[in-house]
Amino acid sequence: MNNSSCFASRRLILAGSIVAATSLALPPREVFARQRATLTPRCEDGDEPTMPETAGPYFKPQSPLRSDLREPGIVGRPVELTGHVLTRACRPLAGAVVDLWHTNDSGEYDNKGFRLRGHVFTDSEGRYAFHTILPGLYPGRTRHYHVKVQAPEVPS
Repeated sequence: MNNSSCFASRRLILAGSIVAATSLALPPREVFARQRATLTPRCEDGDEPTMPETAGPYFKPQSPLRSDLREPGIVGRPVELTGHVLTRACRPLAGAVVDLWHTNDSGEYDNKGFRLRGHVFTDSEGRYAFHTILPGLYPGRTRHYHVKVQAPEVPS
């Protein structure tokens, strides 16, 4: 197995981000309806997976396993981010790690602890969900989430 198979392709991450970003604008009832939508039947576009790069900015390994990133003292507009992780053949990928981190409502990252940071594993249908807040603005950037996706280890 080569190293590129251990990393999600750029299109895979973008697809999950688009689903997550789309859910921001939809009322909760519509978000749940989208979760039951059928998957795109064809995803392969012939592109090579994205080469491994340094994670970041502000990535911290060993984030806590949790789907709800809200903690006491966290303020901001509640958001539910949901999506699917798919293989290059457009099949759901179970057991993938989806790591999420972002700023607080004031546009500040927690670089000492793990506030507004966490990871989950995709279910048998490649689904993931996070409960968090809308990130704040900081100079030169729009509101955004950082998402790192890693395929499950494949036994050799």
